[in-house]
Amino acid sequence: MYKSGLMELEAVVAIARLGSFRAAAVDLDVSPTAIGNAVSSLENRLGVRLFNRTTRNVALTTAGREYVEAIAPALSDIRNAARAVADHSRKPTGTLRFSCSLGGGRQLLMPFVIEYLRRYDRMKVEIVTEGRLIDIIKDGFDAGVRLAEAVPQDMIAVPLGPDTRHVVVGAPSYFANKSRPTAPADLMDHECIRARYSSGALYRWEFERHGEAMRIDVPGSLTLDEPDMIAQASRAGLGLAYVGEWMVADDITSGRLVEVLSEWTPSYPGYCLYCPGRRHMAASLRAFVDLAKEMVFRNTAKAF
Repeated sequence: MYKSGLMELEAVVAIARLGSFRAAAVDLDVSPTAIGNAVSSLENRLGVRLFNRTTRNVALTTAGREYVEAIAPALSDIRNAARAVADHSRKPTGTLRFSCSLGGGRQLLMPFVIEYLRRYDRMKVEIVTEGRLIDIIKDGFDAGVRLAEAVPQDMIAVPLGPDTRHVVVGAPSYFANKSRPTAPADLMDHECIRARYSSGALYRWEFERHGEAMRIDVPGSLTLDEPDMIAQASRAGLGLAYVGEWMVADDITSGRLVEVLSEWTPSYPGYCLYCPGRRHMAASLRAFVDLAKEMVFRNTAKAF
């Protein structure tokens, strides 16, 4: 009975996450018939419909959405508790799933995941880059990587590096016919490469100096939604860019890009690995967290 009940819960959460009975069956390594029977049995016992089904779509009902939001954290706890007990006697195996922004993915991939897979050759890692913030528990991820300011307060956060900052940069060819801005207000007389969030909203450039903070909706004829493309456009001389320093550090050093307004762009806490703050943590995730702490400590020590 317990096993059957757990299978039903796993089925409901998997269908909600993947949007398909067939995809949930593949994910759980059972037949579509078993998935369908599990959901029907649970709906009959609860006396409510959890999914609206058509020949093309599967969507949670209001009751189904409330049910998934309530059981997903508890189900994750059960899985983690079982894995934590089993992992005492074996080397970490399985798959770790990470959700992160594109910039966070780069820092996660280089060098943390590479070193992790070298040490634990029986592990697999899946990284999904996502512009918007998601609920990593509800969407079936083990951990996420985001800027510290975006990490939910109920999560454990492990810094993956030192503080970072955004910078305003332009190509030497751009400044050949333009004076360099000395204050954020000067940007209104420049061609800027604007950024758009995945939500559709335009990003306003942020500045701060001596306690004075401001956000500016800069002018520009080019609007992009991907930081690499913004940096590329700036290298080509199309305008000023406002991007993470880690993306253009080599360009600034080599002279391909020139930084301006540096006194207006202070540093802030950088990327963090974050995961649910629960009592049980699978050995595979614990090994990654410990490795991240070790590598960050080692890199920090080298800096001094």
